[in-house]
Amino acid sequence: MLTTWDGADQRSRPLSARVRKDEHRIYFLVDEAGEKNSQIDRFPTVSCAWADNANYKYVLISGQAALSNDRGKIKELFTKADEAWWEDAEDPTIRVLTLTPENGELWDSPGKAVALAKMVAAAVTGAAPQMGDNAKVDL
Repeated sequence: MLTTWDGADQRSRPLSARVRKDEHRIYFLVDEAGEKNSQIDRFPTVSCAWADNANYKYVLISGQAALSNDRGKIKELFTKADEAWWEDAEDPTIRVLTLTPENGELWDSPGKAVALAKMVAAAVTGAAPQMGDNAKVDL
């Protein structure tokens, strides 16, 4: 989920991320008419969240976003799945949204049964339950 700020509220929407570790960038293909584009122009700090609910793993990345009409990058990133929105990579309405990560946070929690056991143990002992790992990182 990509989250932007419109000056009054946060707005989130699902987008397909193309993570390029070697470039230190996360790319998205978006339509030029999207409301998020004007939000990013005014407030370029965004966040992006991923959840693996089955394994209790969660990641949040925040950083600076920028929009471009880099046709070469669009062709590089365009996949068959993108044909659900555009006919091909030549569609002139496609834009590249580039997220440059600045910091992130991740959570790696135990499964339901382990979490329940830890909460019961904490209730009995009065100690705070250790519900998994959490880390904040500067990117």
